[in-house]
Amino acid sequence: MGDKKIDEIIGGMKCPKGFKCYINGFKNLCKAEDIGKKNILVCLDENPEECVFSMPIGSKNYCQCPLRVYLAKELKK
Repeated sequence: MGDKKIDEIIGGMKCPKGFKCYINGFKNLCKAEDIGKKNILVCLDENPEECVFSMPIGSKNYCQCPLRVYLAKELKK
């Protein structure tokens, strides 16, 4: 994709889905919303408990995937 930051993030993490979002050109991203917190998003997927990057707090689940967070915050995806 040519984005150095994306390459850096991918190089520093393990993805149980094999970086499917990256391979698909970020066309089928999980649903998440930036809520202004530094390293997390609100997860809006139907089954967030199936994701290793999901963290339940209270009645919400939060996404901690470094790549997904970067895409939401920096690229508005």
